[in-house]
Amino acid sequence: MALLHKATIVPSKLELLARWLPGRSWGGDGAVTRVAAARFDDPAGQVGIETMIIRAGEGALLHVPLTYRGAPLTGAEAFLIGTTEHSVLGTRWVYDAVGDPVYVAQLAETIRAAGREAPEEVESGGVRVPREPDLALRGSGAEPPAFGDVVEVTGDDPVAVRSATHELTVARRLGASLPGATLTGAWDGDGAPAVLAALTTR
Repeated sequence: MALLHKATIVPSKLELLARWLPGRSWGGDGAVTRVAAARFDDPAGQVGIETMIIRAGEGALLHVPLTYRGAPLTGAEAFLIGTTEHSVLGTRWVYDAVGDPVYVAQLAETIRAAGREAPEEVESGGVRVPREPDLALRGSGAEPPAFGDVVEVTGDDPVAVRSATHELTVARRLGASLPGATLTGAWDGDGAPAVLAALTTR
């Protein structure tokens, strides 16, 4: 279960991304608009994990996974997008999730176990209300065991995240096919599911 809070966030996630994306080779310029999003669940309940599909200006659809933390992630400075003030949770450090081991573990497990996005609840005034995600995530299933510790993150689009035994390939601009077991995302009005990431053995 992904627990969300009805809150004010300054700057907003889209504002942070509008500052960050122009520095990426795949990012594009212009106003950033949200297309769809869903969450993974952190079993420890400490890290927010969100998969976002966005568009920057008139460009292509982009896959941007994010993590939200209550303190800086040691060794992940290169993946820090920025900080934001959350009216309930306080300062949150927002990361490009490909550099966050919690996201990597949950992405690999979702693919391996043919999983899906986490159910969501929004809390306001002590009351929790279910919310239906508008992005449907589906793992295809795979034989490999757990991913293991990350040893390397390379590339731009796609990004390759490697452990001693596996490789995750994470797409940025959507539309390309990726080899291996996959995570796909589908949302209203877009037709066939898009491949967001793939898992292979090394």
